[in-house]
Parts: sequence; structure tokens; C-alpha cells
Amino acid sequence: FDAEFFGISPAEAEAMDPQQRMLLTAVWEAFEDAGIAAERVRGSNTAVFVGICGTDYSQIQRFRRTAENVHAGTGGAMSIVANRISHKFDFKGPSASVDTACSSSLVATDLACHAIWNGHSDMAVAGGVNALLDPGVFINFSKANMMSPTGRIRTFDADADGYVRGEGAGSVVIKRLSQAIKDGDRVYSVIRGTCINQDGQ
Repeated sequence: FDAEFFGISPAEAEAMDPQQRMLLTAVWEAFEDAGIAAERVRGSNTAVFVGICGTDYSQIQRFRRTAENVHAGTGGAMSIVANRISHKFDFKGPSASVDTACSSSLVATDLACHAIWNGHSDMAVAGGVNALLDPGVFINFSKANMMSPTGRIRTFDADADGYVRGEGAGSVVIKRLSQAIKDGDRVYSVIRGTCINQDGQ
């Protein structure tokens, strides 16, 4: 993580959850890949929605002496993951972290699309991040027989035998297609619609 590049001091970088570092880098790379210069979008009405549900780093920090570090509070807060992106790019649109467990990134994408479709934002960043740092979570899920003993995910398959935890970060920049074409952005796909629901009991 290039803290200096993002204007973050070494002390603050150390206190930051790696998920904040990973996603900040992923978002920067998403704009680079889209062919959008950061200076061009500074101060824009851009929304940021981030899927995140792990708090491993802040849990681990409980066992370290972090009281002296003034950055520990923001470094471990899930809400700051989205807010740090908005702050770095000087975005003025809505900024929120979303925790719906496995579907967090998809729900973040739904919210990002609706922010554009409803006219709340001109552009949106949707992303997701997960870092597996605390073995206690694996132990707990294994005892609950939630983990796949074969180490494979078979979603919606009759042979499904549990799930597998994964880590990483990803981000997409979303605009209206007409605007992206007008701006000369690189376009990979078109989102025609989104929907979220809960299946009750």
C-alpha cells in the first residue's frame, strides 16, 4: 500500500484496516482502467457504495496497544471504508458501507445503480472487500458445519455442501451508458436492471 501516494501518514496507514487500503487502491485502479483521471472527477456528485462485512482487523487490534494511536477509531470502522474513498476523491454524492454478508457487493451495486437512475448522482463507485485475518471466524463456522469440507462452492447445486470464504477487493465505476460513451470512457458491460430481496423464513 502506497500510503504517501494517497496522502496518508505512516502512523495512520498502520492503524487502517487492510480492507481500507485494498479498496482505496482498487478504486484508484478502476478509474485508471476506465480512462477517467482523478482530477476530472474531483468535487463531482459521485456516489460510493461499498460491500464489507468483516471486522477481523479491529478485533485483532483489541489485543494490541492502540489507545495511543489517534487513527485507531477511523482505521477500524467499516463506515470509513466508503467515506475514505469519497474523501480522497472529494466526491460529494452519498457514501455508505453495506453489510449483507455474502451479497454485500451486489447490494452495493444495486444502491449505486439506483443512485444514478434516481438522479441522486451522476456517477457511482461500487465495490467490495474482504480480508480473512482472524482464524476464530473459521473455527466458529467450521463448528457450525457451514464450511465446505471439499473446499468448493456449488451455489444452487444439489451437491452443495457448504461455502468457502474468500478474500480480495474489487471496484467498478458506473455511469449512464450515454454519458460514458460521450466521455470516451472504457465500457465493459451494461447493467440493465437490479433487484434485491430477502426470502423471509
